[in-house]
Amino acid sequence: MAVPIIIENLVKRFGKTEVLKGIDVRIGAGEIFFLLGPSGCGKTTLLRAIAGLNEPDGGRILAGDRDVTHLPPHKRDMGMVFQSYALWPHMTLFENVAFGLEMRGMRKADMAPRVMKALGLVRLADRAQSKPNELSGGQQQRVALARALVIEPQCLLLDEPLSNLDAKLRIEMRTEIRRICKEAGLTAIYVTHDQKEALSIADRVAVLESGRLLQTGAPDEVYLRPRNKFVAQFIGETTFVEGRVKGRTGAGVEVETAAGTWLAAGGAEEAADAGRTVWLSVRPEAVRLHAEMSAGTPNVFDGTLSGTVYLGETAQHDVELPGGIALKALEVRPRRMVRDGKREPVRVFIDPADVQLLTE
Repeated sequence: MAVPIIIENLVKRFGKTEVLKGIDVRIGAGEIFFLLGPSGCGKTTLLRAIAGLNEPDGGRILAGDRDVTHLPPHKRDMGMVFQSYALWPHMTLFENVAFGLEMRGMRKADMAPRVMKALGLVRLADRAQSKPNELSGGQQQRVALARALVIEPQCLLLDEPLSNLDAKLRIEMRTEIRRICKEAGLTAIYVTHDQKEALSIADRVAVLESGRLLQTGAPDEVYLRPRNKFVAQFIGETTFVEGRVKGRTGAGVEVETAAGTWLAAGGAEEAADAGRTVWLSVRPEAVRLHAEMSAGTPNVFDGTLSGTVYLGETAQHDVELPGGIALKALEVRPRRMVRDGKREPVRVFIDPADVQLLTE
């Protein structure tokens, strides 16, 4: 049965370096929760502390109502999937998956139904007698998942499990991992630095930086409503426009920039005191090109299209606004491309609801 995982003021040091700086988070039972951040932010250290592979220097880890902070890994009812598949090449898939049950002293007669159930969950029951070298990389990763699932853990821990797969397999496995976790009814905690992986699989994500938890929330909430500049630039792509607050209107906050006055309807409006320096976060897909808007519409600017990166079904354009402000604009089914130093005039519009006001 899935249980909530509660982390309270968790601290971890390596020598004099504090890698986790008082992490507090609650992960709901049956939730797929992602730890996201750049290399060195502490996400893998946190996962290993939950698994019992790193002893914390402060704080608590609860699995349901059990304090597991100082329990050894095999007493935590948690399964772990690593970057490497770590399959025994001389064993069949059945034997690889059964290995964890053998280590727990289960009778062989009781193993077979459990092993076949786990292999069935990852859609490999018909390959039970195959060897790992007969499988693709994606299939081997499924076996590693089955090996973690066969012990019927309360929580599944995944440390960048798709990092060794090619791009196409990664996309296929995203859907599979979410399906497997939901069908098994598991609480899952998943570490990655891949934003698309997190956004496509997670129920909630947490963004870490330098050992601190900066923001948690549903994927769309964190993407569309980042709390600070780090989260905004780490989750997806964005442009920051610096400005100074002019004042408030019923529709949002007016900000004076080098390109003129912007209206921002998202973000830290409560901190937008007149005269304060702020940053506007603008996602490429929020910038509408060739805008034909009525007079007086906010956030309409004349600029120059100065470059295009063609991506097939989309294109990403460079747009220069007055005052040296540069935006990225994503266009679906692009009508034109500007390359080789060519430039052309363009009018853009950004909905105030898509302009996030950030104060740091």
